[in-house]
Amino acid sequence: MLSKNQEIIIVGGGFGGIRAGLDLARKLPGAKITLISEGQNFEYTPALYRVVNGRATGGACVALKDIFAGAAVKIIKAMIVAIDLGAKKLRDASGTEYVFDFLVLALGSETVYFDIPGIQEFSFSFKSLKEALALNQHLHQTFVACAKAGVDGQACAARLVIIGGGPSGVELAGGLAIYAREMAKKHHLDPSLVSVNLVEAASRLLPTLPEAMAEKITRRLKSLGVDILLNQAVTKEEEAGIYLKDGQIKTKTVIWTAGVKPNRVYAATPGLELDKKGRVVVDQFLQAKNFENIFIIGDAAATPYAGLAQTAIYDGSFVARSIIKKINGRALTPYAPKKTVYAIPVGPSWAAVLFGNRQFYGRFGSWLRYFADLRFFLSILPFGKALARFRGNQTLCESCKICQTDK
Repeated sequence: MLSKNQEIIIVGGGFGGIRAGLDLARKLPGAKITLISEGQNFEYTPALYRVVNGRATGGACVALKDIFAGAAVKIIKAMIVAIDLGAKKLRDASGTEYVFDFLVLALGSETVYFDIPGIQEFSFSFKSLKEALALNQHLHQTFVACAKAGVDGQACAARLVIIGGGPSGVELAGGLAIYAREMAKKHHLDPSLVSVNLVEAASRLLPTLPEAMAEKITRRLKSLGVDILLNQAVTKEEEAGIYLKDGQIKTKTVIWTAGVKPNRVYAATPGLELDKKGRVVVDQFLQAKNFENIFIIGDAAATPYAGLAQTAIYDGSFVARSIIKKINGRALTPYAPKKTVYAIPVGPSWAAVLFGNRQFYGRFGSWLRYFADLRFFLSILPFGKALARFRGNQTLCESCKICQTDK
């Protein structure tokens, strides 16, 4: 049995990191637990598409100090830039070093542009709250300029292009199809000029979901007025628009949702073995291969269902239990991947949900999605604060003065 004074460091304040920290603090009183995060807030990424569509930011951002209020977890705001697994040391951007006995790496992922010319320079993303707010502001600024332009300029400015037909692209397209036309009216533009184009390189949307489900979601998007372009690989982007395999789309707004990769720190850490996707190879206990007491969770672990919030939460709880067992001298239980539930909202009051072999659609599906949001906030916050955050997902909070008035 090890001493409970072991130094446990968690790097990453996302879904997996906060779950591991909360479980360790609750079940291992007196332990030295440190959470190192680049920001002071946890960002609820499933709500970011709503921020782009003018919703309040309250449901997308929670201060880490509120999540860990009353928990014996030390929170440090820092960017880890180097990890020495053998010496069990971390170093942040300021040069400060941290020594650990147990390390949980939950750094998540970052956007990848596949070396397509111009995409990184000219496109928008919404992987963070900052990016989502910037995109929302860009949309309003574009529509303001659009109202002053000629007919051709208006059509170009009101054309929105989303690259990537995965869940993020689909969710955003469904919301923008309604929001952009409402925004056009407030900016005294003809809503018929607005077009939302969803571009996917594969032969169908949502290739990881059952084909029949993807087809129903495709029909829903089309009913909302979304133009879907399949089998269209992006070749380059310039300031004037996007170039596809079969042509060009002139636009002022390209939104990239087509790719992510594990955080660059993993590839820069000597000793970690990576798979073809750049994920870290782990053993049956989610420990980095050939390293004990160093756990990889969430997006960067080479496991089934990695890359989803539910998987990161599940991994965080699993690793917390494993660390507690190790400290108490008990045998570890092998990791058993857990199938996830897919809940994809497509426009107001409509969502597609895949739960095991069962599928749900429409308003009932949207209720299930809202319930999942509320359930998560209840798992990290007291009831009153959780309810306030959940309501924050539903309320409007426009930054544009034109859209704040009904004209």
